[in-house]
Amino acid sequence: MGKRSGTCLCGLQVFLRLMELACSAIILALFAYFLATLFNHDMEIGIWVRAVAGISGIAIVYTILALLFLCCSPGQSFLSFLLSFLDIAFIAAFGYVAAVNRHGVGSCDGEVKTAFGEGDASNPRKVNEGGNGGFTLLPNLQQACLMEKASFGVAIVAAVFFAFSFMTNICLSRHRKKEQRFGPGPQNDYTSGYGRRPGFFGRRRNQPPPPMGQHDPNALPTHATPEEVRHSFATEQTRVGSSGTGTTMAGGGGGGYGNLG
Repeated sequence: MGKRSGTCLCGLQVFLRLMELACSAIILALFAYFLATLFNHDMEIGIWVRAVAGISGIAIVYTILALLFLCCSPGQSFLSFLLSFLDIAFIAAFGYVAAVNRHGVGSCDGEVKTAFGEGDASNPRKVNEGGNGGFTLLPNLQQACLMEKASFGVAIVAAVFFAFSFMTNICLSRHRKKEQRFGPGPQNDYTSGYGRRPGFFGRRRNQPPPPMGQHDPNALPTHATPEEVRHSFATEQTRVGSSGTGTTMAGGGGGGYGNLG
């Protein structure tokens, strides 16, 4: 049971990390294109464009390292604390990425505001057309708006995945502590894990006996054994067998055994 749940948690965490890696790579690809195009055409590069590219690049490195740590020592206390702290930081970071790309949330028609400037998105003319030439292809404002809209959606998804990774980290850490506390034993066939949790009757059965001299309320009354019974030779009434009418009770002083005397 313990080994199976640990494997499921590790598999879930691997899936979440891969999704975070994919989201970060998509945002980095889009904003690397923004940076290259703006720089190549001598256009002004906003600080937020550099920040988004930096956040997505660092997130790629972080998710790769987190996958390596997950393969080497899943649930280790210090690493789980560090990864959980960084997951919270990346939730806030991708929230910032979504906030700066909020201009692409609405319709990409009419007047739009993008990293390449503001203007009418319905105009097919490329931005900065006729300006300083460069070898990178410039988008029009509508295309730039659509790319920012995609970045906004991917950033929201990435923040959700980082939130799930934070919770999975906590579960992995608790699972590892449970395994270390209980260790191999009869409940798990002396393998890893902490075995099946006993039911109500199992807990009653496995309770330790009470200390010497203390009454156990659940104990049955003891019965006398044949060795503890005293043989009596001087009873006042003795049960004797009879030939016809069952049993006859001889009174005190009225003869001996078998109506003799």
